[in-house]
Amino acid sequence: MMATFTVVIPFFQKEPGILRRALQSVFDQTWQDFDILVVDDQSPLSAEEELSSLDDDQKSRIAVIRQTNLGPGGARNTGLDNVPSSTRYVAFLDSDDQWLPDHLRNAHDVLTRFGGDCYWASMQASKEFYYHFGMAELMAAEGGTALQEEPLVLEMPDLASVMLKNWSFLHLTCMVIARNIFETIRFEPSLRLAAEDVLFFCDCILAARRPLLCDAPGAMRGMGLNIFHSIDNQSPQFLRQQFNTWVALDTLEERFSRRPGDIESITSYKNTARRQALWSQAGRLRRGKAPELGLLVRWIRRDPALLRTAIELGTRKLANARQ
Repeated sequence: MMATFTVVIPFFQKEPGILRRALQSVFDQTWQDFDILVVDDQSPLSAEEELSSLDDDQKSRIAVIRQTNLGPGGARNTGLDNVPSSTRYVAFLDSDDQWLPDHLRNAHDVLTRFGGDCYWASMQASKEFYYHFGMAELMAAEGGTALQEEPLVLEMPDLASVMLKNWSFLHLTCMVIARNIFETIRFEPSLRLAAEDVLFFCDCILAARRPLLCDAPGAMRGMGLNIFHSIDNQSPQFLRQQFNTWVALDTLEERFSRRPGDIESITSYKNTARRQALWSQAGRLRRGKAPELGLLVRWIRRDPALLRTAIELGTRKLANARQ
């Protein structure tokens, strides 16, 4: 396979038709110079079943890699490890999302015109995923330089710092990276319930010569199986999710150790993860369930501040009860 873009799709789904829908959005692109890597992450529904209805020309552009379940980050790493040597750019697509028709064309035009090596389009707005916001809104809030008006192409000299305040303008399905990035940067697969994408975004931005943002929507969010969004504070995975979030933030803190303003943003997020974790365990007690002591002890060993936060929350609750 030889193509300008390699599309990397991690696949783990139970419902038929979701991957076919994502693939159709790739085949409907106005820029057709691509090949596709589907990483079947021990999916309950196999990738082969999803590809069976495609025509021979479409199938010829797809390579399927099967592996034991490593989570989305591990699956994307496998894809990155198998990108053909002729590929210029890697574009990510979650198996339950869909690209808009001009996504690859816009990415190619912007990256080649402005010499970029890391690119994000906006995510299409939707009621279900209200927290996403586009690059025009980002520019209105944070400034930056408009390199082009239609579609708006934006450059921010300190994008990593801006991202640490609120990363809801970035999404993997809207991300494209050049060879100097995808040859060196990988996901941390152990953070499979939370924050692996945030850490990857940050590492790519720090490694990039010129990251660029495009306001034109590149994708729409899907509604397939998504472990992250199925977790709430009563879910058994919630404490692990918050711990993984804290681990990712702790790693980011090391990356930005000489930037006090960024450390302040990271510290705020770490405090939020601690509080949410502790409230979830208090909720388990109220429901007559034992807290997850093993993981709590492991967290305290890495992060003694969790114990201090528990004491502070307990003291505050006791003071409120006395009022």
